[in-house]
Amino acid sequence: MSYCLPLAAIDTAVFPGSYAAARQRWLAHTTKLSCQTHDLPYPCDEVGPEGEQLVTDTVWIGSENASRVLVLLGGTHGIEGFTGSAVQIDMLALIAEGLVVIPADTAVLMIHALTPWGYAWQRRCDADGVDLNRNSVDFSKPLPENKDYDLLKGALYLPDAAQRKIAFAEFERQHGRVALEKAISAGQYSDPSGPFYGGKAPAHGSLVCEDLMRQYALQQRDLAVIDLHTGLGSYGYGEIICDHQPDSGGTRSAKIWYGDSVALPFLGTSSSVPKTGLLDYAWHAIMNDRSCYITLEFGTFSTDQLFEILLRDHQLWAQPDNEQARLQHSNIMRRHFCPDDRAWQEMVLFRARQVIAQGLHGASC
Repeated sequence: MSYCLPLAAIDTAVFPGSYAAARQRWLAHTTKLSCQTHDLPYPCDEVGPEGEQLVTDTVWIGSENASRVLVLLGGTHGIEGFTGSAVQIDMLALIAEGLVVIPADTAVLMIHALTPWGYAWQRRCDADGVDLNRNSVDFSKPLPENKDYDLLKGALYLPDAAQRKIAFAEFERQHGRVALEKAISAGQYSDPSGPFYGGKAPAHGSLVCEDLMRQYALQQRDLAVIDLHTGLGSYGYGEIICDHQPDSGGTRSAKIWYGDSVALPFLGTSSSVPKTGLLDYAWHAIMNDRSCYITLEFGTFSTDQLFEILLRDHQLWAQPDNEQARLQHSNIMRRHFCPDDRAWQEMVLFRARQVIAQGLHGASC
């Protein structure tokens, strides 16, 4: 496989300080592009902590008739948008400078801040507590059950972290580590205040994706979708997670384009366990066998730490009149999902450039 990795200085200043700053900078970079572009903004009903407007911004770069499209998603989980913005702003600058050349008959669709409320408020979910990455289910049918979540729910809300750890350890002893992670994080549809809640109806980000699929007739094109995430896996490494079925065309395409580093939750080769209602599945439904959807997951700290931080976040937001405690914890969330560490940020930008280059090359072949 041959692809061109852009050789340019890495500037970690692309990591933004807030959603509002990221949006302003992202929009400014789209105006610097000399190639054909088309913008579609999607306002959100809520506002940010300073009363600012919240919008999912999108830009199509290249010919609207292109038969191949690389789709770059950021902020599926709101607070992870800090890294999503950085990667997208870095890529916009590289395209503007001619250091990334979009192949013939290929376009790039960037989707910025898919969960803008969570980004602005430094949470993973939206204002209704919905995790967009558990929201792609058929809401006209009975919703999926996660009976192990129900078993653990009492432990999740224990105020004493030490007691929670004891309860989790006992569950793991009885059922295994994978069962524990699936119980907590695979997705649940019964507890709106709890983590990994899939909701009762399509969320803002789901509706945005549905409209973009329709507006650009994406079901008629070859797609390389890269969804940018953080918080799971080895520190600084960008794991390529493929949630296509192992014997599918999507998995075959992923392995051809990205090589043997592709990890599959269904085969147990990923830091991620199989999950319900992933955004992937909405895109899988419109993809042909020459297309694939991957999650580019940049690791930070341990999964146990991730669970503890998220559980505390949901506990605080389930309580009234504690704005100061929520603000303090949002800073802990920020450090977990986007460490203020130049080395981590450099690793992220380098790996993102590599994987995006692979995706562009793979989609255009």
